[in-house]
Amino acid sequence: MTSRLKKYKTFIITLSLISVVCIALFYFVLKPKKVLPVYTPSMVNPELVDTTIQHIANEHFISDFSFTNQNGKKITQNDYEGKIYVADFFFTTCPTICPIMADNMVWLQEQIKNNPKVMLLSHSVTPDIDSVPVLKAYAERKGVIDAKWNLVTGDKKDIYYIARKSYLAVKTGKPEEMYDMVHTENFVLVDQKRRVRGFYDGTKREEVEKLLEDIKFLSQD
Repeated sequence: MTSRLKKYKTFIITLSLISVVCIALFYFVLKPKKVLPVYTPSMVNPELVDTTIQHIANEHFISDFSFTNQNGKKITQNDYEGKIYVADFFFTTCPTICPIMADNMVWLQEQIKNNPKVMLLSHSVTPDIDSVPVLKAYAERKGVIDAKWNLVTGDKKDIYYIARKSYLAVKTGKPEEMYDMVHTENFVLVDQKRRVRGFYDGTKREEVEKLLEDIKFLSQD
């Protein structure tokens, strides 16, 4: 009797182990693979996109750019070549959403500071006010790491142009006036090929945490 019980016990244990392995295999096979969309203008709220590109439904890339950062250095697309980066639009005197966005970007900087694949890029929407010295003082207050995060100023039309035609991230104050812009809370995730891969509410920590998870996902490539 004891021998028979031992035999059945061995059989049950073996069957249980096989069942666990089978369930695990089915889980990994059937589990949906994570995919981040590649955004095009036609996929985005028309309020955030210039009318000349709203129809584009295939490939869309961030245009070449040239701005000046907090250290007076010219920053172009070459500085971000092959990088994953997060872009946003702000101004240093903003009393409403910008301080929250800045705090969340500072938090994000801390999370990605040791990842050589990732950088940050913040564009001032009041470049006439946000001169290089103003940006430098702001960067020092926020603890900006120069090698990871550029705060840029430049020609107002160039900044507004790239905001609506490349990053698909801002609204105009008046539909007929492209350069009368009101910035939004959007953090924009850009991949190594200069494609937009996500939009996140920069005023909400849970959204920025989701952004960090998507950055880690892209970093695996």
